[in-house]
Amino acid sequence: MGYIEPAPIKDKENPLESMMQRFDKAVELLGITEEMYNILKVPRKQVIVGLPVTLDNGRIHTFEGYRVIHSTILGPGKGGIRFDPDVNLDEVRALAAWMTWKCAVVDIPYGGAKGGVACDPRSMSAGEIERLMRAYTTAMLDVFGPDQDIPAPDMGTGSREMAWLMDEYSKAKGMTIQGVVTGKPLVLGGSLGRTEATGRGVMVSALAAMEKLRLNPYKATAAVQGFGNVGSYAAALLRERGVKVLAVSDITGVYYNENGLDIEDALAYRTRNNGILEGYKEAEVLPAEELFRLPVDVLVPAAKEDVITRKNAADIQARLIVEGANGPTSALADDIINDKGIMVVPDILANAGGVTVSYFEWVQNRIGYKWTLERINRRTDRIMKDAFNHVYETSQKYNVSLRIAAYVVAIDKVASTYKYRGGY
Repeated sequence: MGYIEPAPIKDKENPLESMMQRFDKAVELLGITEEMYNILKVPRKQVIVGLPVTLDNGRIHTFEGYRVIHSTILGPGKGGIRFDPDVNLDEVRALAAWMTWKCAVVDIPYGGAKGGVACDPRSMSAGEIERLMRAYTTAMLDVFGPDQDIPAPDMGTGSREMAWLMDEYSKAKGMTIQGVVTGKPLVLGGSLGRTEATGRGVMVSALAAMEKLRLNPYKATAAVQGFGNVGSYAAALLRERGVKVLAVSDITGVYYNENGLDIEDALAYRTRNNGILEGYKEAEVLPAEELFRLPVDVLVPAAKEDVITRKNAADIQARLIVEGANGPTSALADDIINDKGIMVVPDILANAGGVTVSYFEWVQNRIGYKWTLERINRRTDRIMKDAFNHVYETSQKYNVSLRIAAYVVAIDKVASTYKYRGGY
């Protein structure tokens, strides 16, 4: 059965708390007024829906679904839909706010949004997932729209689910509307380069940061936590640029080779082995916590939130952390990492390659013309490099970490735009 009770927040190191601590520091640096602080802090819209869905056994289960639109000051809301047992309103609110800052950092005309349903898609059939996604879309017909709020895939959803969403929305509106959602299959108006976009952005951010640290990619080593879509592409693209990837991890463990892993071989093995690395003979298997202790130059957390905490931050030996996941470092770990002199390219910058190519998909849908992969990669790389340089210059100006600098850049952009647009 796919129904899961919405999970309670565990402790103070939850994503919303972490995001707000960084947000508050940036607001203080910018001298934002209390009125503007409240405008930026309070989500524009929060929707909670009950979704009665008939399961394969004939029983009806009511799932709880969420959509939070944090801001539409820069443009329509933009953010993924997460199908996961741990989905709750606090998490969705935090992720929606992150999307606002992420879009602002890379200077694309979107606000921030996020959606989710508390369910376990791994225990559900394709038919149950389809009925759930169509029910969720129907419940959100007044929320979604190519000029209002544009969803995308996230944990537990992919191009298949986005196709169902587009179809259900289009049927309700009486016409095919490709631009209502991104991350679609190519034949339905999806974009070339979207699958690898987030991992590619991580690679571009990592190389830009390595340049500042004077780290030669051909002499550098890396460890990547998470070997899903983001982590696997980040690992493969870093390897392509000369970086020796010593370790990668998935839910079955950490796979380490002191001479460097053959990422293409590991990917081929994963494809043959039901999507996991278990049993991979070209690497030594280490316990999960060992990944963060490895003596590498670059560490890429590309799995879930709060994997780097005050409990393990002191063990990290890397000179550079590039956050492929959303919120992998808790706010309580920030000072420990900064005191160790480790540079961190924060999530709202490092993994913004995904939303950048989502934006390109939406643009292509609007103009009815497909771009080449070369054009998409060239434009994505330029946007990511420009964003990194802007954040780096801001960090030098205010003498703060790249994380706080990224929030300063984003909040300044949204606040300035709001002032031009004006309130009621």
